[in-house]
Amino acid sequence: MTAPLLAHATEYGRMYARSTSEQFSVPSITTVISQQPHGMDGWFGYMGANSLANDPLLSDCLGSPAKIKQAINRAAKAAETYRDEAARRGDRVHYYCEQVALRALGRPHAMKEAREALAANGEEAFAVRFDEWWELFRVEPVAPEITVWNHSVGYAGTLDLVARINGRICLIDYKTKGTTRDGTVKPLDDKVVMQLVAGMKAEESLLDPVAGTWEPWKYGENPVLLAVAIGETEVRPVRANPEVLKHHWWKFCALRRVWELSADTISAGTALLPIAPPPMAQVRSA
Repeated sequence: MTAPLLAHATEYGRMYARSTSEQFSVPSITTVISQQPHGMDGWFGYMGANSLANDPLLSDCLGSPAKIKQAINRAAKAAETYRDEAARRGDRVHYYCEQVALRALGRPHAMKEAREALAANGEEAFAVRFDEWWELFRVEPVAPEITVWNHSVGYAGTLDLVARINGRICLIDYKTKGTTRDGTVKPLDDKVVMQLVAGMKAEESLLDPVAGTWEPWKYGENPVLLAVAIGETEVRPVRANPEVLKHHWWKFCALRRVWELSADTISAGTALLPIAPPPMAQVRSA
């Protein structure tokens, strides 16, 4: 996936600027959504225990406290390692999807190189399934990797694809997913609806990141909001239910306020200060 030129990693999360010469000023859509708590303690525990149980060096550790400690450290980092590997895989798959759209638009692309990168990592099946879905749904790309901005609420983000399918404008978000034991792609989280509705509610889209020129958002009027789960065995698109969009939008706006309060708290300064004993206590102790 092409990294948006206007996005910056900050202590407040990922944030966007209006041009390459300006400071960042608003949080990204995903940063806002990340304010929602994640109950993943069980998953982290499982990943650590599973990593330790399957450590090929475990038998060599017996009788060596130092080696046992090393094995435990590897297990403790298992979830983080898995997450990072999944993120890199997702970037490669997203990048390939972007190149497919660029080629369809007759624009410069690196589709061959993107496909080779997937193959080199044993991930070419993702590309095969994506190509099948692209042809089956007769996707007509309009704008891949388009950056959008909302002034009223205060956020920005980059949409994976604006496309036309069966005559309807669609806002599309790709999610690279693993496969379940029965061979189907893993289901998507409902949070993707917040991501899609935030894109729909944009007010501007980027024309030139260097000059900082924007235009009114042209694709927010009743688009189809599609989340596309891309797996090795299948690609499964799902549509955001139009009846629930307002609720997910209100939740997104509430999380935007949570982000602002958190940022204000960080900026306010140190929360806990050291304190010395009272002067009289010092005298008595002397």
